[in-house]
Amino acid sequence: MGFPKHVLLDMGHIAISPRYIRTRDLKWLLPLTAASAAAFATDTHTMREVVSHNPSFNNTAINVSDGLRYGFIGVPVGMFLAGHVTRNEHTTESGLLASEAMVDAKIVEEVVKLSSWRERPGVDNAQGEFFVGSSGTNGSFMSGHALTAWSSAAVLAAEYKSPWAQAGIYSLATGVSLSRVLGQQHFPSDVLIGSATGWLVGHYVYRAHRHWHVMPR
Repeated sequence: MGFPKHVLLDMGHIAISPRYIRTRDLKWLLPLTAASAAAFATDTHTMREVVSHNPSFNNTAINVSDGLRYGFIGVPVGMFLAGHVTRNEHTTESGLLASEAMVDAKIVEEVVKLSSWRERPGVDNAQGEFFVGSSGTNGSFMSGHALTAWSSAAVLAAEYKSPWAQAGIYSLATGVSLSRVLGQQHFPSDVLIGSATGWLVGHYVYRAHRHWHVMPR
């Protein structure tokens, strides 16, 4: 019942989250910033010269990314329903929080896309220009697939802490990100920043709303 309220609260907290950055966060912020800068600098070259332009290969990659994304959407929904029927609190919470994280990530995606207006790789010889009004909600930055997959993955991996479960979950999420680039749908910077943002959103949702696990602050 608190799902809509939680989403609204999440949006407010996510919007002001930069104010909570601390010096200790530099251990991941600096590598992410360096990797993002390198990705932006090489985006056009990568999409023109490195990634295949074979239509069959690209379509296969797109189908893989779509299938994996549907999995990250469908599994939490199924977990919530199954947990509700069997009265399994852990399964119910996992499905509910992963779904909430994906809703949050979708809102973030649309706000960023409407603010950045980045062209997709298939437009203008992969220039990847920002602030091109025709891009609209179909802009390239950030990758919606990556946001969805990594927000869901962050919650599921936090709920199920087995090394094997985490390796499998994050490997599938990585597959979503890579296949978006291989499908010529997004630039590397789109999926890198989209993946990181999705993980941060999912991690926030888990820490803010979990009940089954009790973690020290």
